[in-house]
Amino acid sequence: MHTDLIIKPADLTKKTELFWEISAEKIKKIESGNIASSGSPVITKNGIYTARKWTEWTQGFQFGSSVLQFDATGDRSFLEPVKKSVVQKMTPHISHTGVHDQGFNKSSPYGNLLRLMNEGKISFNEWEKNFYQLAIKISGAVQAGRWTSINNGGYIYSFNGPHSLFVDTIRSCRILIASHLLGHVLQGENDSKISLLDRALQHIISTAKYSVFYGEGRDRYDIRGRTAHESIFNTNDGNFRCSCSQQGYSGFSTWTRGLAWAILGFSEELEALLLIDNSEVNIPGGKEKLEEIMLKAAMATSDFYILNSAADGIPYWDTGAPNLYKLGDYLNQPADPFNEWEPVDSSAAVIAAQGLLRLGNILKMRGDSEGFKKYFQAGLTVMNTLLNEPYLNFNPGHQGLILHSLYHQPNGWDNVPEGQKIACGESSMWGDYHAREAVLYLQRIIKNENYYSYLGCVEQINITV
Repeated sequence: MHTDLIIKPADLTKKTELFWEISAEKIKKIESGNIASSGSPVITKNGIYTARKWTEWTQGFQFGSSVLQFDATGDRSFLEPVKKSVVQKMTPHISHTGVHDQGFNKSSPYGNLLRLMNEGKISFNEWEKNFYQLAIKISGAVQAGRWTSINNGGYIYSFNGPHSLFVDTIRSCRILIASHLLGHVLQGENDSKISLLDRALQHIISTAKYSVFYGEGRDRYDIRGRTAHESIFNTNDGNFRCSCSQQGYSGFSTWTRGLAWAILGFSEELEALLLIDNSEVNIPGGKEKLEEIMLKAAMATSDFYILNSAADGIPYWDTGAPNLYKLGDYLNQPADPFNEWEPVDSSAAVIAAQGLLRLGNILKMRGDSEGFKKYFQAGLTVMNTLLNEPYLNFNPGHQGLILHSLYHQPNGWDNVPEGQKIACGESSMWGDYHAREAVLYLQRIIKNENYYSYLGCVEQINITV
């Protein structure tokens, strides 16, 4: 990508204001369509949100979007209905043991509502606060229960089974850490107490070690910053066996949404370390070593994203997609979502953009002005692209907010519109939600408001930017 080194957050003020106007209409359109009655809304088909039974991991994004809309605009019409929804429709998700996405699904509504109460943006109510806290506590414990021990560590296993570590699950670590900071533990046989923080940190370390490549000779395809969607282990002896992929092209190419989850996940959890005392970090080298591991992974994946995205900061769905060569010099021109060969994935872009912005600010806190400029400006560049057509959706008849999101290219789950040869023109619930998160994050910087962090559900993180 070609990073714009001149653009400033304030330059996007009008675009963020327009974004929330469009976002409001999309939320209302989804609610009037009653999509959730047939399952959680996942992706659009011809502009209408549809459910897809694979795993129930997107309902929290739907309700979390309304909370973020209220946060950004103060419009209470988005607040009261969602409070009812998290009681009536989200409760079964809290104890759902069959998914590795608790940190996505539950922190989005419950964590944001609790954060708003802590910030004084919604009225304090002790029972309501206790309810939100309990949801986060239980969700964190349920997520931590999906555990596989390996040599010198462990990980939260994916829905594929105990042998499977997914790179995207790093963002579910947020719910374990929040649950721990709220004073919760997982209890096992004979009342054994299992630290949620320990499991979160072990998962982060395993992801950094097995899901991220560093160009250090791991194998013939060891390119710095590349990620593998899935890492496979022998559960009999705890040894790593191979890289694999479920939604990417192969285990030796990089599925860009998985890459984006890593960028954002490592960056967010680096922020979380601000609330964690060194005495709680039970790994050799303590907190300092953990920060080193996480920074190495965050910077490597961010650098890979910058090098392997189109000039405007939008990535194609996989860096090894077999027909990319037919696009010519595609990295030195804006991404083309309407091309004939390979889809882009705007949801990877909105996730990565927030991670790049956060990483930049983390490095600024550490006195690294060059690192701040490199990553923060890259994040602004991506955001500037996404807040324009053909990504921001101005079509009032289409329920999606950010267009050209991709779900599962190998399975052929994405809609190919009439007259097109590849999937394009559709939206995803995670893409739309994370666009709202990224814009809220940016808006708070523009307005010099409290730093937006998911850990605001515990206490305010003091970061100045």
